[in-house]
Amino acid sequence: MKFGTKAIHGGLEPDPTTGAIMTPIYQTSTYVQEGIGVHKGYAYSRSANPTRSALESNIAAIENGQYGACFASGIAAIDCVIKMLNPGDEVISTDDLYGGTYRIFKTIFEKYGIVFHFVNMLDVQNIKNAINENTKLIWVETPTNPMMNIIDVEAAAKIAKEARVMLAVDNTFATPYLQNPLDQGADIVMHSATKYLGGHSDVVMGALVCNDDEIAKEMYRIQNSSGAVTGPMDSFLVLRGIKTLHVRMQRHCENGEKIARWLKTHPKVDKVYWPGLEEHPNHAVAKRQMRGYGGMISFSLKGNRLEDAKKLAVGTKLFALAESLGGVESLIGHPATMTHASIPKEEREKTGIVDSLIRLSVGIEDADDLIADLEGAMD
Repeated sequence: MKFGTKAIHGGLEPDPTTGAIMTPIYQTSTYVQEGIGVHKGYAYSRSANPTRSALESNIAAIENGQYGACFASGIAAIDCVIKMLNPGDEVISTDDLYGGTYRIFKTIFEKYGIVFHFVNMLDVQNIKNAINENTKLIWVETPTNPMMNIIDVEAAAKIAKEARVMLAVDNTFATPYLQNPLDQGADIVMHSATKYLGGHSDVVMGALVCNDDEIAKEMYRIQNSSGAVTGPMDSFLVLRGIKTLHVRMQRHCENGEKIARWLKTHPKVDKVYWPGLEEHPNHAVAKRQMRGYGGMISFSLKGNRLEDAKKLAVGTKLFALAESLGGVESLIGHPATMTHASIPKEEREKTGIVDSLIRLSVGIEDADDLIADLEGAMD
């Protein structure tokens, strides 16, 4: 089954009681049991809900996985993965990652005795060099947020398997339309379903997908025990969003390329970060492991003045100044003061998050209108 078909039908069946083609919103907290412990697979909606179950099956299908679990946010999904570890365990993470991920690693889990190492994964040898007997997890983002760095998942998976540690990949920016980390050897795939999977900026959700029976057992235990689950209405919205993921992502990619190549020629732009550019670091890896390059772009301005970046960020009309990404509408953001403000300035700048860096989430509007909007703000 090809991706477009799988997005619409994967893991889903018409409602068995009514034949409804769309999965119903089971807005219920509990379920009547025929006898003590005798029920139809559902006892309490924290543990399982039919709408959420349908979504979990659908997300697993489009990631070529067996097991899916949905959470109240992307951070709640990350929280589940780290709760699989124990005090004294160590995690190797990419040094260029979403600020919220950095924050939960450093300010929540570090005080419980889990040690985090942040390394430049453009060269996977740096992962191998950081592994020791306490390493239990390698955490990868690719493309990374916000520098769009590409990490070789297949090479990282080889290192992880040799060391007998788990490999988790945040696939939010690429989506299952552009890459499938499980096929490349990852143990866990994570999504902020708030972004491209939902696709309409109307829901907050996270998801995990895996193939390993033992990892799945632990994932569901933590999901049920910690209770950071998503509700049935949000599950319905993301199910609906995934049905158009393939057509939306195609347009995101097309618009992203037009805008990235236009930015390259602009006299006020210093550097452009988009994996589809031939000079982009690890472009050859992106070409091999991805089926397209997405609609996320970062760029810096000549002179690296914070004031210039702020003026640009508030000067657009179609690009809305807002947190998040992956919706049908275009967004503009300033990582240093918004999504990555929780990372200390000296750490940000080491990875390229300078004061003039701008991040674009390119939507599915007409690309010419988006370029004209940016041109006006640049002026």
